[in-house]
Amino acid sequence: MSGNNSHLSPLALRKQLLIAESELNRAHLSEEWRTMGEGVYHLGHRFTTVGAWVSSLALVVTSLAAWRRRPRPAPAARFPWLQKLLHGASVASTIWLASQGSGGRLQERRSPFNDARAGRAGASVRHETDRAGRS
Repeated sequence: MSGNNSHLSPLALRKQLLIAESELNRAHLSEEWRTMGEGVYHLGHRFTTVGAWVSSLALVVTSLAAWRRRPRPAPAARFPWLQKLLHGASVASTIWLASQGSGGRLQERRSPFNDARAGRAGASVRHETDRAGRS
């Protein structure tokens, strides 16, 4: 190629050098645009992946927040067997205390509206044997 350049004028030679430099710059710019496009693509892919993770995380957090705010049942309703057990113990203690208070016999309580034996309304009447046993 150096043999062919001898018959070119300095202007033509300068023109060829500028064209070659322009081609090099164009190729370099094209490579930079391709590299930058790949970077933008990978960045977008990362944002998509991160966006999917953030979306899933937001769904989990929202679900947990809704779960925490749900109306909770009453403590007795959460443990129905405990409620039954406590009710049974209450009934048993009432029966036990009533039977122990009258010397082993149950006390008889009458309504103040149906009390024929009582001299005054509202009085509770025990069996006659209980009155005799106690003063």
